[in-house]
Amino acid sequence: MNTIKSLFNIEYPIVQGGMIWASGWRLASAVSNAGGLGLIGAGSMYPNVLREHIQKCKEATSKPFGVNVPMLYPNLEEIIQIIIEEGVKIVFTSAGNPKTYTKHLKDQGITVVHVVSSLKFALKAQDAGVDAIVAEGFEAGGHNGRDETTTLALIPMVKEKIHIPLIAAGGIATGAAMYAVMALGANGVQVGSRFVASDEASSHMDFKKMVVDAKEGDTQLTLKELAPVRMLKNKFYQDVAELYTQGPSVEDLKNLLGRARAKRGMFEGDLEEGELEIGQVSGLIHDIKPAAEIIQDMISEFKNTKNKMDQLAI
Repeated sequence: MNTIKSLFNIEYPIVQGGMIWASGWRLASAVSNAGGLGLIGAGSMYPNVLREHIQKCKEATSKPFGVNVPMLYPNLEEIIQIIIEEGVKIVFTSAGNPKTYTKHLKDQGITVVHVVSSLKFALKAQDAGVDAIVAEGFEAGGHNGRDETTTLALIPMVKEKIHIPLIAAGGIATGAAMYAVMALGANGVQVGSRFVASDEASSHMDFKKMVVDAKEGDTQLTLKELAPVRMLKNKFYQDVAELYTQGPSVEDLKNLLGRARAKRGMFEGDLEEGELEIGQVSGLIHDIKPAAEIIQDMISEFKNTKNKMDQLAI
């Protein structure tokens, strides 16, 4: 039995990324209903909005779903309390110390998974008592690791040293990629960018279309002095690149970034001045389709790839 399927009681070992401005209750419930694990992205929600999304997700699916909680956001204590009050059974934490809430959540009967970008932090998460780890390579969109370790290198390094279930993330949008990382030791996958270009994602349609139109090289990791983030190259990105030629201070970068830049781009559809977070794998995403179809396509391709590999003579 696949450990991720049994841990979450799901049909397929596919977890939807809890992405800001994309992962509302519609996407989470659609993924869960299709046999994966849907996640509500709490990072872009005020506490009362998160509660509403959890309640609507419970109405929309009888299957397991979870909440992704970036630990660098304000109102963290209130968010955790709402998750407990609403009876959410699965929480993914990221961007912070896993020791902060892991024991508290597990004492409430909640399964806890922590997202990391390096072996060092994977071991810290395991020591904190999490039930599984997501190891995310630097191909991934949004906030990223400083070490720039790719998924292909990260997964076997983490697998070699941990004894709890491992979920691979970063650059995975196809069944063939899913097969590849599971061959390297992952027990399942977390998929972000591919689900941005889904019917149910709450991101703006203009942003979805820009993701579909993206080609190789259209994303870049930048703003390392603040928090490394991978985004599409638009006017805002070019403004950042221009500022770097002037040897900016951290304060200069913060002033340019301002507030609500990601919301402006991904949710409101400002493709020039917004921060458009997406992964390198956007170059392989060519259409917008229902989440259920995305999952079925991945599973079908996974099985076809497995058959090809079984027949490959070496």
